[in-house]
Amino acid sequence: MNDWPEGWSGNNRGGDYAQPDGPRVMRQVRRGPSAPPQGGVPQQPSYGDAHGDGYGNTGPDQYGGGYQSDYNTGQVYGAGGVGGGGHGGGRGERGTPNWGRRIKLTAITVTVVLLATTIGTYFWADSKLNREVDLSKVIDRPEAGEGTNYLIVGSDSRAGLSDEQKKELHTGSADGKRTDSMMILHTGSGGPTLISLPRDSNVEIPTFVGSESGKTYKGTGRQVKLNAAYAEDGPELLVRTVEANTGLHIDHYVEIGFAGFANIVDAVGGVEIEIPKGGMKDTKSGADFEAGKQTLNGEQALAFVRTRYALAGSDLDRTKNQQKFLAALASQTATPSTVLNPFKLYPTMSAGLDTLIVDEDMSLFDLADMFWAMKGVTGGDGKSMNMPISGNSANGNLQWDTAKVKQLVEQLKNDETVTVSGN
Repeated sequence: MNDWPEGWSGNNRGGDYAQPDGPRVMRQVRRGPSAPPQGGVPQQPSYGDAHGDGYGNTGPDQYGGGYQSDYNTGQVYGAGGVGGGGHGGGRGERGTPNWGRRIKLTAITVTVVLLATTIGTYFWADSKLNREVDLSKVIDRPEAGEGTNYLIVGSDSRAGLSDEQKKELHTGSADGKRTDSMMILHTGSGGPTLISLPRDSNVEIPTFVGSESGKTYKGTGRQVKLNAAYAEDGPELLVRTVEANTGLHIDHYVEIGFAGFANIVDAVGGVEIEIPKGGMKDTKSGADFEAGKQTLNGEQALAFVRTRYALAGSDLDRTKNQQKFLAALASQTATPSTVLNPFKLYPTMSAGLDTLIVDEDMSLFDLADMFWAMKGVTGGDGKSMNMPISGNSANGNLQWDTAKVKQLVEQLKNDETVTVSGN
């Protein structure tokens, strides 16, 4: 039985019917060139072989090559070949993220942001330094040695404090400012050395040039307490007096007042300190501490470093407490938890830089060097001491041990490890 429709024959089927070669390939479809015969079935598409045109021709069809043998192979997209695999592969490549490029762009972006932030922070901080001390006004200066020497001064300046704050901090309301503490910090290859200069030290006021008047004041051999030099003509005369009485060249000057000190301590979240056995109580400074380890806030810290009468009135004991606390403050400030945390770093820098008074040549790098050196003293990489004392002078002030001071200064000048012991 013939299953083909009536009138359908091999002659009008455009060629013998061929079975498909495989499940994924279909024969090329061709249409005949002639119109359907009258009264018959329209001529059907021809199914030729892969390289024929259904009429026994190979290559271009009879119209001059309109249909090529590879125009439509019937292959399913994604199965490879010209129309499938190549196209699918391209989409896959475009769809896959280029992680190497993304990581590189991210790294470049982060680097640029960090660099811009660092540069911005540097100029912001640098602009806040109060460079008010002109060391070029200091005359007859000793020759500079190896390493760097900082004269660090804590003044009793009440600038910026309200009446209520003065009461809370037990600072009193005296006009002007005086030096409450003085230290020399030496940094260099021999390790940092922190030397306290008791404010009651007996010194001679040398010939100097007035910082404001420019007038020369001849030395008369006048013996005074060290803090009197600052009270008489400010930082320049203090530097001149320290240099003249020690023979040590001072490279940089740093001063901080009561308000700045308390604000820095509060900005870092307080400073942990060990209160000696027996505790500490001083109504004049406001100190009232039990013995043991505890964290002091700004107000308590100021009371701790200023207390004197809780220590039998000894200025030497007070300077040791000041060294101890300042080193602990520097150690806590120069930590990753502060430096890498902008919510602590910027308030801390702002609190300190707003109230610091430095010399005109002081840079932020010098300031950082100073803080890291003080941290080194706390960490055991350096040494802290008082200026060697031989006893009391004729006027009751503390007299330095001349021989030990000379040896100490020579070791500092040569940037050697200090072997001299202080009180």
